[in-house]
Amino acid sequence: METFPGAPLVDLRGDDPGARERWRRMCQRSAGLEGEADAVARAILADVRARGDAAVIDHTERLEGRALRAEDFEIDDDARRAAAARVAPELRAALEVAAANVDAFHRTQVFRESGLQRADARLGSRVRPLGRVAVYAPGGTAAYPSSVLMAAIPARVAGVREVILFTPRPSDVVVLAAELAGVDRIFALGGAQAIAAAALGTATVPRVDKIVGPGNAYVTAAKRQVFGLCDIDGIAGPSEVLIVADEGADPELIAADLLAQAEHDPLACPIVVSDAPALVEPIQAALARQLATLPRRAIAARALVDHGAIVLVRDRAAMLAAADEYAAEHLELLIADADAAAEAITCAGAIFVGPWTPEAAGDYTAGPSHVLPTAGAARFASPLGVWDFLKYTSILRMGPEALAAEAPAIARLARAEGLEAHARAAELRFERDDAAEGER
Repeated sequence: METFPGAPLVDLRGDDPGARERWRRMCQRSAGLEGEADAVARAILADVRARGDAAVIDHTERLEGRALRAEDFEIDDDARRAAAARVAPELRAALEVAAANVDAFHRTQVFRESGLQRADARLGSRVRPLGRVAVYAPGGTAAYPSSVLMAAIPARVAGVREVILFTPRPSDVVVLAAELAGVDRIFALGGAQAIAAAALGTATVPRVDKIVGPGNAYVTAAKRQVFGLCDIDGIAGPSEVLIVADEGADPELIAADLLAQAEHDPLACPIVVSDAPALVEPIQAALARQLATLPRRAIAARALVDHGAIVLVRDRAAMLAAADEYAAEHLELLIADADAAAEAITCAGAIFVGPWTPEAAGDYTAGPSHVLPTAGAARFASPLGVWDFLKYTSILRMGPEALAAEAPAIARLARAEGLEAHARAAELRFERDDAAEGER
């Protein structure tokens, strides 16, 4: 893209049906719910189910050009220590800052058991960690050590017994991140074949209870298809930011934060919503200036043109309504009284309040996990947290007085549903006691 034409303008201040329809489509985006990747992932999953390690080996060679043996799957302790030692001290120090902050934040999420005691019954919810989880981290040029910290540390805080990292061609910095996060084992496996192996288990790869972490379309499709064999964190779509900006916002900061998302991926969604038409030209000019020296200029420009927008609305109320309607992964509030606006918003993965809280801080060092719901899933989903690695068991203990009080209602409800055995199961306990009393 030789000349940046600017981010598209969507003007919702009037009754333009074209603008309204474009905004509606932006809000109804989806994260890889169908497509070519589904069929590919389904075939790989079936093959790994049938052939185990051999299928993982074949698909890794076919798709990545890496010839592996089963004994090559796991990175041994010596190789892990050597890789971690090669990381520059300054980068290690930065990762240590991030790891400490992520750990400290997630320790505030530790859950307690709940329940109630009444006359002759004790009812409760017992909390226990999952036994084994897989963290997936992309490899190659898309290697994100920060994502290893953001996914593995909450699992560790939750008390998960074994955390396993799956990543193709693990870089030294990703291995160091795994060391700092307390990852137990690292498998140099990626793609849909790694997801299938983790969900099903093979002779070499242990079966996990949950898979978390970002990946490409094939990884995403595979995660969706193994749900039920194990749990997953969600269906991840392209990264996105929605910046709410009023007339007092700095166009240079707006442009910088839009580009911080746009450089991830040509499919990223960098959007600003504003009630200040005078901001449009300064934002476009700042984008053009900053793009000129950005190493990933082509990727960022494509994202802005194809999936970005500057959206104009009438007033503050319309800006906040648009933010809730879009339900962004990352929501930045560059407006007056941003704290009050944050309280009013109900649909966002993470909210960044004020000009000193760039989304980049959330990506790396602030503390809350940057594994967030995308593609509008913030309407019903939450950031990755300690809660994702816990399971709850209901425990019921009733004595004869408690059951006697409820048995008539149990029997009536059961018979209303045509389930006679349910009714008898409650009544039989008292019939036997009555018969025994009569014999005495």
